[in-house]
Amino acid sequence: CKHIHLESDSNEKVFMVAFRTIPEDSTGVAHILEHTALCGSKKYPVRDPFFMMIRRSLNTFMNAFTSSDWTAYPFATLNKKDFNNLLGVYLDSAFFPNLDNLDFAQEGHRLEFQEKNNPESEIEIKGVVYNEMKGAMSSITSQLWHGMSKHLYSSSTYKHNSGGDPESIIDLSHEDLVNFHQKHYHPSNATFFTFGNVDPLEIQSFIKENVLDNFSPSDEVVAVKNEDRLDSPKVVSDFYNPQPGDENNHHIVLSWLLNESHNPVQLLETYLMSNILLDNSASPLRKVLESTKLGKSPSPLTGLEADQKELVFAAGLEGVDSNKSKEVETLIMDCLKKLVEDGVPKDLIDSSLHQLEIRQREITGSGMPFGLQIMLTCLP
Repeated sequence: CKHIHLESDSNEKVFMVAFRTIPEDSTGVAHILEHTALCGSKKYPVRDPFFMMIRRSLNTFMNAFTSSDWTAYPFATLNKKDFNNLLGVYLDSAFFPNLDNLDFAQEGHRLEFQEKNNPESEIEIKGVVYNEMKGAMSSITSQLWHGMSKHLYSSSTYKHNSGGDPESIIDLSHEDLVNFHQKHYHPSNATFFTFGNVDPLEIQSFIKENVLDNFSPSDEVVAVKNEDRLDSPKVVSDFYNPQPGDENNHHIVLSWLLNESHNPVQLLETYLMSNILLDNSASPLRKVLESTKLGKSPSPLTGLEADQKELVFAAGLEGVDSNKSKEVETLIMDCLKKLVEDGVPKDLIDSSLHQLEIRQREITGSGMPFGLQIMLTCLP
């Protein structure tokens, strides 16, 4: 396993353990596991130790995240003793969770009478993640993104909804959950992060004693393979549930699968190009999308997506008539071709580079500790 320590004089001590988690379907197994792992563990077999620690500890941040190909458990605190307490709870929850069947039913999915004490009432599906994803997937933007991903990533894990599609969540079994944990939550598939005024050797000793000594070495590599490339452009039509009065509100989006996101130079170049095209109303592509009469406004998917192994760039319009799709494609491609032929003005490059540099230097108040923000950019 890896341990990445970010040395800092900051009094805020941050820890995170992250696992590469690769779903093979849209049952939301990684998401439901993230919830269920925090419902009690070998050393802490109490109900919801996570929420108990939120109320009782001196933490400045406690959470857990599920992304498309990783799951992470971070916390932060200003107090050293509290740091050690939270470290013990987090490590035990991640590596030795109880994964009780009832907790799975609570966090994942279950059948329940609509009226609790009336067996004659209708039966409905409930579950924390199930209900959460019903809400998330009611968003048109989410439906568009997952619809696009399904076709853009036709051969890799990103075609699946890692959070869980409500229609597929009900197919997940408790056995599937346990097997997913055994495969993905092994130290060989973990990366440990620390930030702040903490002793990394002391942390490593604690991890060895409480985690590593309880596992046998594993040579199994959990990795995301690169997407198979298309031989020619693919045209796909999909459907979503429009809002009342939006029956003719078509979204036309062009998307491109780019290079890998782990090369820092290529990533910077791609961010710069995206900024040049879309940063403000004077940017060439944004200006075209905002001024055209073909649609109401740029699609919410327009821009660069860097959360996957391979980058995605998309551009499009919403509020388009169904018979105008070819005209939207021509509008976008003509804008890009003109930039290639005429070149990008130097003042636009300098301005975009300046804005990019400011954003890289800026410490944002995103609701996360600064150390955690850095950790998330370091995920392998």
